[in-house]
Amino acid sequence: MTTRSAMVSTDDMRTRFSQAMSAMYQQEVPLYGELLSLVAEVNREVLAANPQLAAELADAGELERLSLERHGAIRVGTPRELATLARVFAVMGMAPVGYYDLSQAGVPVHSTAFRPVDEAALARNPFRVFTSLLRLELIEDDGLRERAAQILAEREIFTPRALELLEQHEAQGGFDDGEADDFIGEIVTTFRWHADATVPHATYRALHAEHRLIADVVCFRGPHINHLTPRTLDIDEVQRRMPQRGITPKAIIEGPPARNCPLLLRQTSFRALEENIRFADDAAGTHTARFGEIEQRGVALTAEGRARYDDCLRAARQHDSGDNDAWQAMLARAFDAFPDDETRLRREGLARFRYLFAPHATPEQRRATTPETLEAMIETGVVRPMPITYEDFLPVSAAGIFRSNLSESREQLHQGDPQRDAFEAALGMQVHDELALYGELEQASLERLFAAS
Repeated sequence: MTTRSAMVSTDDMRTRFSQAMSAMYQQEVPLYGELLSLVAEVNREVLAANPQLAAELADAGELERLSLERHGAIRVGTPRELATLARVFAVMGMAPVGYYDLSQAGVPVHSTAFRPVDEAALARNPFRVFTSLLRLELIEDDGLRERAAQILAEREIFTPRALELLEQHEAQGGFDDGEADDFIGEIVTTFRWHADATVPHATYRALHAEHRLIADVVCFRGPHINHLTPRTLDIDEVQRRMPQRGITPKAIIEGPPARNCPLLLRQTSFRALEENIRFADDAAGTHTARFGEIEQRGVALTAEGRARYDDCLRAARQHDSGDNDAWQAMLARAFDAFPDDETRLRREGLARFRYLFAPHATPEQRRATTPETLEAMIETGVVRPMPITYEDFLPVSAAGIFRSNLSESREQLHQGDPQRDAFEAALGMQVHDELALYGELEQASLERLFAAS
């Protein structure tokens, strides 16, 4: 039996996994390595040009994790696959956060994000995996739906050794160093690309005609990771420079407009690769699935802030445009009504903040900080509100990324009601409420602050 003192922490497991995934993806998709280089270049320039931002990121503990890939994305086909992934990600300290119904935006899946949830784990490595479950009920053709279900029921996406190690981890409560590396290697195999489809060409064509993503989920041996995502400090500049590096970006940057105080999440990507594959009947063809994504993260919003954000986004979408410059200009006008300074965001209860004493705060000032004196202490610089980084996703943006990389522009291709209960039943547990998690982080920081009084 492995001794507890020798066990690898969940944070270290998560870091080993994210590093192994990055190395694999750069090897499989060389253009992704070029994307990482571009993002690092832009981040260095932004930090050099803005020492205040660099200092703020350092104070918030963001610099250390800036260079880490922030997330990946996979798609699975059955409740069993999803539930097993939940067990796998638990080994890495990652829990399901949020429910996303992408069928409302024309993509026949619903999803969650497996990620760390506590503050210390997020500071160590915030890596997350956006995980989607195919909604077979949205396949309209009965025969095709039954065929897809049969194909999925007959496959096993995990290696026997991976399942053996998973059961061992659950029995003994952890891994030693060698077991940890063995497990990571076996799990990464699940996410590798396989150029041989498991179905004949005709089956692939039929599923592809129903929806490209259905073919992607059903027709292969496993849920090949379809993208990894570095974090940039200036997504507009990365978008502008991508063609200079031989990278073709998607047309539109998803999410809110550029702002002095960034909100939530902005995303873009390069177009998915067209890759050669061979079918089970030995026919040759191509498949489009894997791409590279970039994200820029801002402050987490309260429920009221999210409602106002959604109102602004709806106002912009009434005048949708396929041109990024025109779209960003329309977004900026739509978001004029949303406060763009941290003081207003905080005082109006629109965003979440972490409260810290300034380094120069004296013991007397710390003891004098109470709920009643908090605002005065902020105004005098004794207490510093730091925006809490948004760690989750936006369903409209995620669907936009998926559609652009499936060459699919029709938003109304599938329309299904949200099925959170069914998703959680497949998962085998409830998902965390992301808004509640941000509220808990803010409240914990206030409690630490007032404990000094």
